[in-house]
Amino acid sequence: MARMPKPIETPVPSRAELIDHLVRTRIAGQVATPRENNLSHYRKLANGDRHYWLGLELGDRWSDEQDVLAVMAERCGVVDDPEVRHGQDTIDPELTVAGLDRLAARLRKAAADRQRVLFATGHPGGLLDVHRATAAALRAAGCEIVVIPQGLVADEGSVWQFADVAVLERGATLWHTHSPAPMAAILDALAAEGRPQPDLVVADHGWAGCAAQRGLDAVGYADCNDPALFLGEAEGTLQVAIPLDDHVRDPRYYDPMVAYLLNAAGLY
Repeated sequence: MARMPKPIETPVPSRAELIDHLVRTRIAGQVATPRENNLSHYRKLANGDRHYWLGLELGDRWSDEQDVLAVMAERCGVVDDPEVRHGQDTIDPELTVAGLDRLAARLRKAAADRQRVLFATGHPGGLLDVHRATAAALRAAGCEIVVIPQGLVADEGSVWQFADVAVLERGATLWHTHSPAPMAAILDALAAEGRPQPDLVVADHGWAGCAAQRGLDAVGYADCNDPALFLGEAEGTLQVAIPLDDHVRDPRYYDPMVAYLLNAAGLY
């Protein structure tokens, strides 16, 4: 496979260097998300609030919030003690890097098979450039980056593609959304046009959950207050959930993480 031009000019960190960076920038480790917020989201998911299901169909399988907490402790690294109700929560940086390694393996397969890949984000303020750089690397490796149909609407907004990444736009603003509706609009429109569904969806929030629920290969970045994607991974619906704080103070903090990911995938 021909080597691509580097999409970002960032040195590739070692695993130990990346873990140190993740903790220092609070992408992982002691993250900004309050414990109270995490537990509230776990409880609402368990109580059947579909806003927190992120497009997945969880049925009554996760109706005990303690079961949700146990999965989040195992797969994300939050504090496993249910009596800890206050303060900052944690994401285990080792689990973040392990998730990146699993994602890298899936990206390597996509590149080897020159698959059709769709990128989308409900967190454009944090993760847009993470997805953009990954899309650029896969395109250079011969993948088809899916171009979404025009004129799509969802949740009183427009579904656009910006820098190869599908986003929700309202009032000239890229919108933070957990909704699965924008991804549903894309997949339905592709089918209506007689175009194939993506071989792989790289996303977050409801964009990833919706794609996974429809049976597509899907991977997603997820914060410690978004348990649904980790439950989807635990059940085998979602291929990979990568735990991280999805909106740190400076989006450039994610650059070493992307360099590590693309290098591990053979794309950097």
